[in-house]
Amino acid sequence: MHDLQGASGTQHRFAAGDGTSLAYRAFGERGAPVVVLCHGLGANGRQFLADAAFFAGQGFRVLVPDLRGHGLSAAPTGYPAEGFTIAVMADDLVALLDHAGAERVHWVGNSLGGILALHMLADHGARFATFSTFGTSWSLDLPAISGPAVTLLYRLFGASLLARMTAAGTTRNSPARPLVADMLAGFDPKVGRVISDQVRRYDFTANALAFVGPMLVLVGGRDSAVNRRLRPTLARVGSRPNLSVVELPEGGHMANLDATDALRAALLQFWAANPAIS
Repeated sequence: MHDLQGASGTQHRFAAGDGTSLAYRAFGERGAPVVVLCHGLGANGRQFLADAAFFAGQGFRVLVPDLRGHGLSAAPTGYPAEGFTIAVMADDLVALLDHAGAERVHWVGNSLGGILALHMLADHGARFATFSTFGTSWSLDLPAISGPAVTLLYRLFGASLLARMTAAGTTRNSPARPLVADMLAGFDPKVGRVISDQVRRYDFTANALAFVGPMLVLVGGRDSAVNRRLRPTLARVGSRPNLSVVELPEGGHMANLDATDALRAALLQFWAANPAIS
């Protein structure tokens, strides 16, 4: 059983371009190769605390953001749609790298944390020493009902029950479920609705294909919803010299929680083969 809580790291705050207060945690020593572990919608940096402590112990400096409206990061007043666009949230992450003094990083994005980085590839690809995702599709096209459905579910079941139900469906690792449930129970459904409206339709396939750096797609075998979109994309783009695909048969949407050892091993091997060079 893994220590899901891990160490807390050092907390940092900075102001986004629109003044929103954002938070991240840092682990490890300055001067070490930098890893960013970025969570998905409804979670927060606590998803990665144990992984951050582990990778710091392997000689990396690890940055773990809380996206705006998540965890310790604030949300713009009034939840304006323009305050939660993919472009704005991606700019937050560029600002985080600047604040942390991280010029080039090994990026690991889960779900929304991968979507935002796919957007970043277009204008900030040079900042990625390597680019890794799991639980992230390169494109998405969901119906407009997706956003309102978030609020409806919270009203029907309540935050606590819905969080426990979602946690049970997210990971098969029973010890991880209380962590997932706690993150989701503390998540503001208004943030969930507005972000869902923003990310329900996108296509960053061109950004991914234009990126010339080392890229790793970790495919959770139990992440069926994402895989319905991701696997056909990977089959269509075929073999590419800079693209590696690693299957994690026991991995769900948050594969770091239920395929922990396999995911960590795959990332360490990938980074060893593609070290960050300033």
